[in-house]
Amino acid sequence: MTHPFLDLAPLGADRFAAIEDRVARLLSTEQDVVIMQGEALLPLEGAIRATAGPGTTALNVITGPYGQTFGDWLRDCGATVIDLAVPFHTAVTAEQIREAFAAHPEIDFVSLVHAEAATGNTNPVAEIGEVVRAHGALFYLDAVASIGAEPVLPDAWGVDLCVIGAQKAMGGPAGVSAVSVSERAWARMAANPRAPRRSYLSLLDWKERWIDGGRKALLHAPAQLEMLALEACVERIEAAGLEAVMARHASAAAATRAGALALGGGLEPYVYEARDAAPVATTLRVPAGVVASELVARALAADPALPLAAGGGALAKEMIRVNHYGADATPGAVRASLTALGVALSGQGLSVDVESALRAVESAK
Repeated sequence: MTHPFLDLAPLGADRFAAIEDRVARLLSTEQDVVIMQGEALLPLEGAIRATAGPGTTALNVITGPYGQTFGDWLRDCGATVIDLAVPFHTAVTAEQIREAFAAHPEIDFVSLVHAEAATGNTNPVAEIGEVVRAHGALFYLDAVASIGAEPVLPDAWGVDLCVIGAQKAMGGPAGVSAVSVSERAWARMAANPRAPRRSYLSLLDWKERWIDGGRKALLHAPAQLEMLALEACVERIEAAGLEAVMARHASAAAATRAGALALGGGLEPYVYEARDAAPVATTLRVPAGVVASELVARALAADPALPLAAGGGALAKEMIRVNHYGADATPGAVRASLTALGVALSGQGLSVDVESALRAVESAK
């Protein structure tokens, strides 16, 4: 008995390398790209542990929960960490980065999340990259949520370590991820005695045994189904055109924001300024007296497939996420989500105008 997921021919090194090359083209990068065999937390943690140690002074930008996690990893590596935290409803600015360098000229590492799907904000990486490059610090970027929804250009922006995942805007699998690595970052790893070696976290193992070996022999058996799914999702993006895929996400974000404002019922964008709002997901603040997680549960009761979620942790009381990414970056998904939220708000005795919300969705650019 055969099955399309089983009894597949082995995924060879040539096919694996070809998929890496396609990911590199997606990033418009000449840097080495390593596809790691795990969810994006694997290269996110591996890149920090490879490049940070007791001699590192890191500027860790916190615009959401992942920035907090990176600070924890950096401290665990022995780095001196300077946290730059901004309210989750906004974005960090290049001027704030510049001021941090002026106050702490010893900073030699910067960690930043491009788009925080959990809080719905996005940061101006191109502008920040200019400041980081002028200072000479190593630049580490989490672009897991942003890739496919907005431009991600590690070479043009001076990013030394750029981590991506396919499970959000790319519409692909969660089980594999990738990181682009600059020559400066490889040199930092080679000079770091604490960089993981002979470890699943080790980027240096990939460099020495895979890249330096001419990409002829894989370190271990690849996650075959996930690699094939990654290849398929990159093919789909190539066929549609990356610009078209990003435009679809931007359109869904604009429509969600406009529709939520027109819906009423006290619902409003969590990220105050549209320029700071991420195209990958729109976060909404619920009115006083309404618990976000309960409102989402009521909205999902009619259609559990809607791309709605309550915020994580303490944000579960006040924030709703409309996850209009991948296959859900469509007007239909936006309309259905706002309609369900309108019905749920109305059920709590709040006045809403679903028809106005749907008209706003149609007219949004």
